[in-house]
Amino acid sequence: MGRTAEPQVNGGAAPKAVPTRPQALDPARAGETPLAQRDDCPQREQRRQRQVPAFVWALPPLALLGLVFLYPLALVVQQSVRPDSGGTSLEPYADVFGSAAFRDALGTTVWLAVGATVGCLVLGFTLALVIAFVPFPGGKAVARFVDVFLSFPSFLITLALLFIYGTKGMANGLWTDATGSTGDGPFQFLTTPWGVLLAEITYFTPFVMRPLLAAFSQLDTAQLEVASSLGARPARIVRRVILPEALPALAAGGSLVLVMCLNEFGIVLFTGAKGVTTLPTLVYGKAMLESDYPAACVVAVVNIAISVGLYGLYRVVSRRAGA
Repeated sequence: MGRTAEPQVNGGAAPKAVPTRPQALDPARAGETPLAQRDDCPQREQRRQRQVPAFVWALPPLALLGLVFLYPLALVVQQSVRPDSGGTSLEPYADVFGSAAFRDALGTTVWLAVGATVGCLVLGFTLALVIAFVPFPGGKAVARFVDVFLSFPSFLITLALLFIYGTKGMANGLWTDATGSTGDGPFQFLTTPWGVLLAEITYFTPFVMRPLLAAFSQLDTAQLEVASSLGARPARIVRRVILPEALPALAAGGSLVLVMCLNEFGIVLFTGAKGVTTLPTLVYGKAMLESDYPAACVVAVVNIAISVGLYGLYRVVSRRAGA
């Protein structure tokens, strides 16, 4: 009988691995989905319950906005089409638009707003240039004071001007002391449209300076040094280098000042300019002095329409300018 061949241990090929038979699946767990993929996971169900549609979060602020602002505005619009004779009619609009008082107030409001905006742009650009590019002691303190000035109420600036240029103010007092005159003095312009214009320019100029100072702080000073080394005069540097960089800030600040001047009430009231009637003061006169509420609401609607239109323009200019 032949000998049985024994497997070679040393120097031979390694034996092949015998595949193991997979363990039998538990019939109870054969069709079960892994825990991470199951839809009935308690934690996932809790997360789904906590998810709230996005529009639900917008409902409380919208409701508050509608109650505080939109509802009173709707009442003003509704009252503007309710004449005293009853019913609903556009008669109040026809009466107001046909009155000379409304046309005069509209013209005064527009020219005061435009004039104050131009004055603020010129004065604000000049002052911002000095603060940003002309070194002087206390320059940083002045720049910080501009931010503080923005928080002042408009009537406070008007009262300060009254102390200086009023009938019994400092300027008239110095004049009478110097000349020995017994009159009131020559400075009587504060109760005229020019006094209102001066007060508005004084108050709203920092609203132009603030974005200008922010724009000037981002200006590359190397451009100014190169232009100066090439022999450019300061006026040319301002016109060719600084002004193009400042145009977006000027446009944004000027648009904001224009909107605010159209709605200014305190300055006109505190200057005591009785011959100056703007749209806000006309609303006050119609409502409080004449008790003509439909006419007051018509003027208010017109003022709101102009303000919203100009505010939309301001937003467009600000978005394009990146301010």
